[in-house]
Amino acid sequence: MSKEKHDSIFMRNVQRGIDKGIITVTDDDSKITYHCKRDYSVSFKNPEEKVRASYFCELVLDYDYPTKNIDIEVTVPRRTPEDRADIVVYEEGGGEYLVIECKKDGITDAEFKQAIEQAFGNANSLRAKFASVVAGITKTAFDVSGFKQSEREKNVISDIPKKYGKTPKYKFIKGDKDKDLKEVSREELIRALEKSHDTIWQGGKLAPTTAFDEVSKLLFCKLRDEKTTEKGETYNFQIGTHETAEEVFERVNAIYLEAKKEDAEVFKEDIRLDPKIVYNVVEHLQELAINKIDLDTKGVAFERFMEDFFKGKMGQFFTPREIISFCIKMMEIKKSDLVIDPACGSGGFLLNTLDTIRKSVEGSYDEKDAWGHWHKFAMNNLYGIEINDQIARICKMNMIIHDDGHTNVISTDSLRNIDEITKIHKEFKKNHFDILLTNPPFGATVKSTEKDYLGKYELGEGKKNQQTEILFIERCLEFLNEGTGKMAIVLPDGVLTNSSLQYVRDFLMEKAQILAVVSLPQFAFSHFGAGVKSSLVFVRKKENKEKTGDYPIFMAIAEHIGYDATGRKDQTNDLNTIYDEYQKFRENPKNYKGC
Repeated sequence: MSKEKHDSIFMRNVQRGIDKGIITVTDDDSKITYHCKRDYSVSFKNPEEKVRASYFCELVLDYDYPTKNIDIEVTVPRRTPEDRADIVVYEEGGGEYLVIECKKDGITDAEFKQAIEQAFGNANSLRAKFASVVAGITKTAFDVSGFKQSEREKNVISDIPKKYGKTPKYKFIKGDKDKDLKEVSREELIRALEKSHDTIWQGGKLAPTTAFDEVSKLLFCKLRDEKTTEKGETYNFQIGTHETAEEVFERVNAIYLEAKKEDAEVFKEDIRLDPKIVYNVVEHLQELAINKIDLDTKGVAFERFMEDFFKGKMGQFFTPREIISFCIKMMEIKKSDLVIDPACGSGGFLLNTLDTIRKSVEGSYDEKDAWGHWHKFAMNNLYGIEINDQIARICKMNMIIHDDGHTNVISTDSLRNIDEITKIHKEFKKNHFDILLTNPPFGATVKSTEKDYLGKYELGEGKKNQQTEILFIERCLEFLNEGTGKMAIVLPDGVLTNSSLQYVRDFLMEKAQILAVVSLPQFAFSHFGAGVKSSLVFVRKKENKEKTGDYPIFMAIAEHIGYDATGRKDQTNDLNTIYDEYQKFRENPKNYKGC
């Protein structure tokens, strides 16, 4: 089995079942046999079968139901011949006790509701006491016998009873070996996030960014609940036996309101969702131990989820990981450096910088000391500005998921008067940062009739309008320390080649030493909704009145950058070679011959 399969909840359960001899899987994973009331063999290639196999193993190994009392694919009387119950658990005396309907992970809310109706139809026909629907990591169980046949809400139970016992009030208890939350794989986490988003989005009723905003709020509540619940206590972010949607909403909202008191900047707005929608999202997320998932897995999952969702819609707020990684390597960031991105979008540059520092200190210190070093860096050394308030909140949420640093992300116009930005947060000031990494907005025009700050820029003086990317060059240099501050910036090729913009290049050469220019292919940002031909420009800010004279500049062209025009992975990445060549250039700039 692949690592991804081993990492998933389903395949971990299957392996337990194989080890205990309650199921057998062929060497090529093509067929499974359940050793229960009767041996039952079936193809193991269907995703639904993996869910059924996993839950069968849980029933036996975690809930203590004897295999002799469990049957698979049971014909249901008074229903069509095609209607078979996926799993039936019988009472010790022989009557039907629990009927289970299994579906693959990732089905829609509508499909889940259909599965509930199917489970009830089977349970009622078989006169079973309980019914359960399992769709991957989303599970809902019902008390069937104690309520009228049409009831679907008041009869929800937190979990099925253990070995014919009592229904528990709550399923998940912190620190309990059997009842704590489960660590999941990256793919399972992405599917849970996608299901949550689809539930909130409601097929287009909400705008994409609004839906994502609401997912972020509930995800934050989930993370906070995992951290703040005391050992031995039940988690609040779960559905209890016979609880209504309103009761679940109140409990989740209480977590959110508490956070709002502590950090009004991130959580400005209330949760704007119907209690039933919140209830459904809790169904999708309640079983997951998100905080236990390692940072790399969690970070990539959240990034992939955001990319897949926003690409083409909000692409300007994302920079591809391959480009980010290259810029960070070129900058050689130390844990003492103050790092800023004045157009931080969803936080790609900041988060990848944090990951780089984390891995660096984890290789140099013991676990406890390393944790202290990179958390201190996250809290004190990373700064971001994002003009779009919603995207700024997503960036903060992204940083919270990565274990924080969000308090130094502010939402404002990076081009406004710098003293006004300093009033919002005192650390955002001139000549202050060691490293600046950014992919500024291209193509927008700042007009003197709309923005009073245009005339205060050297590159805007006497002009009626100016391009944002040109003003960003000047603002970025202002933020950097004189003499030592370094910058990696994405610039449209027009800034570097158009004869009418020679004055911009002159300004840049006067204020900074150009370290390197790397030309990117036309498609570098196309699958993120931007098709402007661009280059990466690396500079060091000069001391005031510093003269450098003539000096060599490292220049390179990247044709392959680790992904193609459609965003699919490309095994070739010229940026790795370019980085190696840049190191050779730095050793002996005047005699460097190139490759």
